[in-house]
Amino acid sequence: MRVSSTRSGSLPPATSESARCEALRAACAGILDAHGFIPGDQADERYCTDWSGARGHPLAVLRPRDTQEVSRTLAILHELNQPVVVQGGGTGLVGACVPQPGEAVLSLERLRTIEEIDPLSATATVQAGVCLQTLQQAVEAQGLYFPVDIGSRGSCQIGGIVATNAGGNRVLRYGMTRQSVLGLEVVLPDGRVVTRMGKVLKDNAGFDLKQVFIGSEGCLGVITRVLLALQPLPTGRHSALVAVQGFEAVLALLTECRRRLGPRLSSFEVMWRDFYDISTGLLKKGLPGLQLAGSHVVLVEAAGYEPAADEALFADALAGFEQGQSGCEVVLAQSLMQAQQLWAIRDAAGEAARAMSPCVGFDVSLPLAGMAAWVDQTHQRLRAMGLTRTQTYGHLGDGNLHLLVGLTQEAGISDRVNELVYAGVGALGGSISGEHGIGLSKKAYLHHNRSVSEIELMKQLKTALDPRSLLNRGRIFDMS
Repeated sequence: MRVSSTRSGSLPPATSESARCEALRAACAGILDAHGFIPGDQADERYCTDWSGARGHPLAVLRPRDTQEVSRTLAILHELNQPVVVQGGGTGLVGACVPQPGEAVLSLERLRTIEEIDPLSATATVQAGVCLQTLQQAVEAQGLYFPVDIGSRGSCQIGGIVATNAGGNRVLRYGMTRQSVLGLEVVLPDGRVVTRMGKVLKDNAGFDLKQVFIGSEGCLGVITRVLLALQPLPTGRHSALVAVQGFEAVLALLTECRRRLGPRLSSFEVMWRDFYDISTGLLKKGLPGLQLAGSHVVLVEAAGYEPAADEALFADALAGFEQGQSGCEVVLAQSLMQAQQLWAIRDAAGEAARAMSPCVGFDVSLPLAGMAAWVDQTHQRLRAMGLTRTQTYGHLGDGNLHLLVGLTQEAGISDRVNELVYAGVGALGGSISGEHGIGLSKKAYLHHNRSVSEIELMKQLKTALDPRSLLNRGRIFDMS
């Protein structure tokens, strides 16, 4: 990776918040344009919160337009010893981008250029502020496909999904975001720019430094540009709902789909009744009048390049499974509109969570062999605490499970639920964060997932790259 640096002279210290804000404005005057600096008392709500509902108040909002402006801005912040939090689309669920007292916000929303889509190398070069859905539509117009897909696709930004190593609906086939990143441009906390944007697939020339920044939640550097690997655009997608009795039948379906569909299997989304009934009942998602029994409902998707043959194979695989499973029902989407209606059931997770507020949400990964027992035991323990409202669903093919728990007004109930869930996940050898990261809200429970030596090594990396701990301070872990 190429490293360059931009230095700035030191600025006089400022004491009060208003004085610090004005000193920062003056220091940035030659860097940011008239739309690039917003005083904290004029900041819109979107700079104060994320989808977790946590709130804060920024000292100021800094809105650079390109890597060079990010570099010069971070150099100024470094000279001022000014803490800063990086923001993308604000769709995170762990409070990572919510400004803490005294922090400035560095928003990447103006870095929104798709610089190149290269059909020959099947790559896209994009700035960090490009919206995921915008990229998906742009590459599909050229017969290509960016496979990372999450429910917040219309709001989340590429820099954010790389910084959090986002997962989503198609990890089963294409892997996490990490598998789609070929190169990065990153600005370090002191303003140095590190660039490695080569399109070659084989590159073993020393350490693969991009891996340090992917999934680091913005604690080690600010991602400004990304080189992404693209896939051929599937010419056919086929979706179905499959209702089954018992979790063993879910696992049997997964095994059969993997065996019969092979690499065509792109999604395997499992919904327990507590989520499915809210989505289809209260929120009225799905096909009108559709009634399914079963303890679990699975949304299966296959994608391929021979539509007629793939459709026949998909229908035959599910029909064969239905015939061999008591109480199984299969609903095949007969059109693109019906497929979208089936997917709307699963994509209603955000609406379903709001309908159950106040609640606490979990994004965990578990070994498939122990998942059913863990869910049953956790539900029982929650009911013993007087908590009867839950929503349970997950990607499952990759072991990722989401659990929402409706809270009561009892003091400290949220902390008790967190400890119950995360301790159980740790005991089973799972992960307390399948795809949303740690941020602020989960760091007290990181010890259930990472050893003392692992956390110490993370802190050493943080110290090496951000010795003043100015960038996304206090996220993932505390340095003290």
